[in-house]
Amino acid sequence: MRFTSSPSQTFTDAGRTLRYRRQGQGPPLVLIHGLSGSGRWWRFNTPALSADHEVLTLELIGGVGVQAAARLIVAWLEHLDLPPAAVVGHSMGGQIALYVAAFAPERVSKLVLACASGLLRASWWKVALNLPRAGFSGRPRFVPVVLRDSLRTGLPNLYRSARDLLRDDVEALLPTIAVPTLVIWGARDPLVPPRLGQHLAGSIPGAQYVELPRAGHVVMVDQPAAFNEAVLDFLAERA
Repeated sequence: MRFTSSPSQTFTDAGRTLRYRRQGQGPPLVLIHGLSGSGRWWRFNTPALSADHEVLTLELIGGVGVQAAARLIVAWLEHLDLPPAAVVGHSMGGQIALYVAAFAPERVSKLVLACASGLLRASWWKVALNLPRAGFSGRPRFVPVVLRDSLRTGLPNLYRSARDLLRDDVEALLPTIAVPTLVIWGARDPLVPPRLGQHLAGSIPGAQYVELPRAGHVVMVDQPAAFNEAVLDFLAERA
């Protein structure tokens, strides 16, 4: 196990590595990006979220699978020994966040699932090809970030992660999630349709569901003000 301090800090466990940045003060809030994503996908959210929280923005390195990524994040949370953290995951990051909450519920105070995968059923190559389209469905100026991060990830890692994502079915896991949960979706999501978000929320005990009408798959970029408000309102609620 290795922990290094740098402007972007690094944590390694069992041969897998993540990078993270910390900003703000207050109760911890962890942000997990989706397939072929990066910390840049939260740039419209961290200023608002870090006003009242310590925001820890993760970057998963390589073609790590869903459950392996969740175990890496649990090991990282244990290493930092943070108080129970709110965990926010987008797309594949939401699927990973579900397992973090299942593997270590004592480390998670609340869960936010944004356009989360886990119930998606499709060929891996269709998912990969739809990633740029998911960017086009929202803010056009964000498309270069989507394309750049996809190229940085590389086809082998994209293939491995997409295949693992689609093989992993969270259906049986959902009724066991015991932390307060917000499911937030874009009504125009072309990659993970809103009907899957509604089913996801309906399968998690007590989960809330919010749908943003002008957002696509990258919901926190497409409608950042509405996304930030929904998340902060949810975090402010007493459990």
